[in-house]
Amino acid sequence: MLKLEARPEPSKWWSLGSPLLALVLTVLIGIVLFSALGKDPVRGLQVFFWEPVKSGYALGELTIKATPLLLIALGLAVCFRSNVWNIGAEGQFVLGAIAAGGIALLADKTTGRWIVPALLVAGTLGGMAWASVTAVLRDKFNANEILVSLMLVYVAEQLLFYLVFGPWKDPAGYNFPQTRTFEAVTQIPRLVQGSRVSIGVLIALAGVGALWVFLFRTRAGFAQQVGGLAPAAARYAGFSSRKALWLALLVSGGTAGLAGALEVAGPLGQLTPYVPAGYGFAAIIVAFVGRLHPVGMVFSAILMSMFYIGGELAQSRLGLPKSLTGVFQGLLLFTLLACDTLIAYRVRWQRPVKGVA
Repeated sequence: MLKLEARPEPSKWWSLGSPLLALVLTVLIGIVLFSALGKDPVRGLQVFFWEPVKSGYALGELTIKATPLLLIALGLAVCFRSNVWNIGAEGQFVLGAIAAGGIALLADKTTGRWIVPALLVAGTLGGMAWASVTAVLRDKFNANEILVSLMLVYVAEQLLFYLVFGPWKDPAGYNFPQTRTFEAVTQIPRLVQGSRVSIGVLIALAGVGALWVFLFRTRAGFAQQVGGLAPAAARYAGFSSRKALWLALLVSGGTAGLAGALEVAGPLGQLTPYVPAGYGFAAIIVAFVGRLHPVGMVFSAILMSMFYIGGELAQSRLGLPKSLTGVFQGLLLFTLLACDTLIAYRVRWQRPVKGVA
């Protein structure tokens, strides 16, 4: 019989191998799922893992999806390493989009390019402001940040709906719940002519470098991680848990807000009820699959964006529901949690002990 035996110390090899094994298991379960739905498994896997990378245009669209996922995950990694559980990045993403959209709506034909950095800053501050609500309630009233941040997601969505159905609704929009299309001057600069890929990807990659330096080369980053791993040791060393809480939530809120600003001033070009795309929740999976490491999250963000694009293609080409994206995301998360058992435990075969006659 199989038995789990505790390891003397966590396995470094399995800490890296667990996400890969989880991906393999996700693919195998996906094959079974496609077969059960009466679809060709090879075609299904092709839609998810080949179509998003088969051409330059496809790679550009993959980058567009990966950019907000990576940005949000970078901020969440600071939270999770600090043992602060911000589950409301989706709401901070929406508030960043609203704040940036408000600045973009001020632009007219005479507005200069200064509007672009202004709306990016506004989006960042909007996300930070929304995250600060959670920080205040946790700091002053010891409220559970998981519940508070999650509930604030729905408040943020309702605020967005109020604006696009009400005061910000485009009067010339045939009664659709959306703002007017933003002026061209507010558009995030593109990297390549004829492509939708913007400088947002460079901002995200700069964030990867900044987070690596912060976590592994600064005292503040060390304090954040010590506070997450051993709060008592952090207090003994003189590190402020209150400062760690605020820093973690403001950083994660700021990156989520920045992602929202890049989204509305980039691919969307206006505010609509469909701004909440689930990036804030999917970024949680991105962070953990990437092992809360800046470089690891680059690859997990690409993988998660493949699931997004694959889900859309499965809907249009295979006649499957778009919710298949969430199914693959969930499969990846749960298989990762299962495979992470191998970090602390090894599987042993133990012969059953026969009873004495």
